[in-house]
Amino acid sequence: MSDTTAHDEPELVQLLTPDGEVHTHPDYPLEIGGEQARSLYRDLVLVRRVDTEAVALQRQGELGLWASLLGQEAAQIGSGRALRDGDMAFPSYREHGVAWCRGVAPRELLGMFRGVTNGGWDPAEHGLQLYTIVIGSQALHATGYAMGVQRDGALGEEGGDAVIAYFGDGATSQGDTNEAFNFAAVNNAPVVFFCQNNQWAISEPLDRQSRVPIYKRASGFGFPGVRVDGNDVFATLAVTRAALENAREGNGPTLIEAFTYRMGAHTTNDDPTRYRASAELEEWKRKDPILRLRAYLEKQGLADEEFFAGVDEEADRIGEQVRAECRALPDPAPLEIFDEVYAEPNVHIDRQRADFADYLASFEDAGAEGGR
Repeated sequence: MSDTTAHDEPELVQLLTPDGEVHTHPDYPLEIGGEQARSLYRDLVLVRRVDTEAVALQRQGELGLWASLLGQEAAQIGSGRALRDGDMAFPSYREHGVAWCRGVAPRELLGMFRGVTNGGWDPAEHGLQLYTIVIGSQALHATGYAMGVQRDGALGEEGGDAVIAYFGDGATSQGDTNEAFNFAAVNNAPVVFFCQNNQWAISEPLDRQSRVPIYKRASGFGFPGVRVDGNDVFATLAVTRAALENAREGNGPTLIEAFTYRMGAHTTNDDPTRYRASAELEEWKRKDPILRLRAYLEKQGLADEEFFAGVDEEADRIGEQVRAECRALPDPAPLEIFDEVYAEPNVHIDRQRADFADYLASFEDAGAEGGR
């Protein structure tokens, strides 16, 4: 469905309503079979369970911090499932659903937030770069990578590669993001900019960040922008797939604004009750991405109670696994921090490693002397 409301709100691409009704869109056709719809539902439920367990683990002192994706599952799963094996995604620090789609195990995410990893997963293996904490810098990284794909000649052919950068609405106020838009435009880079507009940049509401809808910013840089219902997994899948195909064919960047809502806190260090009304949260709960897909499956007769119970049981097993694996993560040896700073040997790193080793050994020497 594509329309403009009585309040003159921006066009919103929506294929699945909050009530579970399906509509077609002339620009974003999507054929979804029962098996794929059930698979998407499973993704949404399991990713939410991983997120719920991680929040609980942080509250129990097992994680230093956690950035919840609660409410944003459809934006991440829909876009993540649109990616091909050869594509590369550049996340911020909340893209746990995208990581799930790219085959990154939850324990790898937990290891970073537990502070027991000096890196994370292998980006080349998963097609997912490491999480980026600096707001907006991943947009530049993605653009540079996309320009490399372009210069390697991997466009305009079957199976060509594309790049996607994930960021929030707050990142659109950063210079890095706007510089990335400009670089991507003038170089016609094969990159999709995927903004999860969850309405709040920590405690800063959207109307304090932009006077125009975020997707419209793309026109000022010379490439298309589209706003999609970020709680509609079908629409995010269709729109992202189309944008990635456009990039593969050598037509340059696209900005997707996934209009969604952060139902939890910005991070576990945040208290959203101090800056937003509870009525706003209740309104968005009625647009829950999981509930609307379940409603669709039930109305279409594509899933029964046995299926839903089976997914819930699998979620329980995932929850137990996440808790166990988190607590079992080993602390790294102190000197491992120097191992993967550079790909090749580096005299400066070698010197620092030796100095730190001597420093650590001094404690052992002091202990031995004290025991004499």
